[in-house]
Formats: sequence, structure tokens, C-alpha cells
Amino acid sequence: MLTRRDTMALSLGAATIAMVPMKASASAVDEAINAFTGGAAIADGGVTVIAPEIAENGENVPVEVEAPGASEIFLLATGNPTPSVARVRFGEASGAPRISTRIRLGETQDVMAIAKLADGNFVRGAAEVRVTIGGCGG
Repeated sequence: MLTRRDTMALSLGAATIAMVPMKASASAVDEAINAFTGGAAIADGGVTVIAPEIAENGENVPVEVEAPGASEIFLLATGNPTPSVARVRFGEASGAPRISTRIRLGETQDVMAIAKLADGNFVRGAAEVRVTIGGCGG
């Protein structure tokens, strides 16, 4: 039989585990990529990801992505609990296929962008960002 003290210790342990920020599993990243590409092959290059090498605060990290010829860009933070950051489609009247945003990063990780080109092919680029203070619960 559990005593009151045992119950409180178990509850405190469960609450502590629930508060620890989780990292995206490789399968979560792969699932997000497959949902975007439909399982198609992805070539390296053709996408430029501009992000700081070191982010002193992961709460507000500037990221720019440029993908000439892209009809759509998918942005991921591979180490965050939810890796998908943004999915942007460009119409015929759009300007250059380029996005600029600020994202939260919980820890040092790759920021990856996958672009769908007008011909249906996919290309990718990435940049590693070292985070000194985490932004996702850290």
C-alpha cells in the first residue's frame, strides 16, 4: 500500500519529468519530411539557409531561406520537440522564393529547409546553430 509520502514522491517525480523539454526524435523529423515530400528523393544544395552560428538566446533566432526556382519551402528545427516550423507556398505573382522569420531553438541543432522546385524535385540546405541559452522551455 502506498503511503502519502510515497504518493507525493511519485507525483513530484512525474511532474519533474513532464517539465523537462523533449527533443524531437529522428522519426518525428523523418515523418515531417516525408509528409512534405511524399517520400521523394531530396538532393543536397540549391537552398541557402542563413542563421547565426551562435545564438546567445534560443528564444529569438533569425533565419532566412532562399531557394531559387522553388514553389514551396518547408522549414524545420531538427532538435525541437516539434520540428516543423513553417511551410510557405509561392504563387505565380510571388516575388523571389525567399522567407525570413525568427524561431525558437531549445538547444544546438540544425535548422533545415527543404524546397519543392517548380519541376517537382526537392532540394535541401541546412545550417547548424549553437544555442547557449535554450528557448523551448530551457
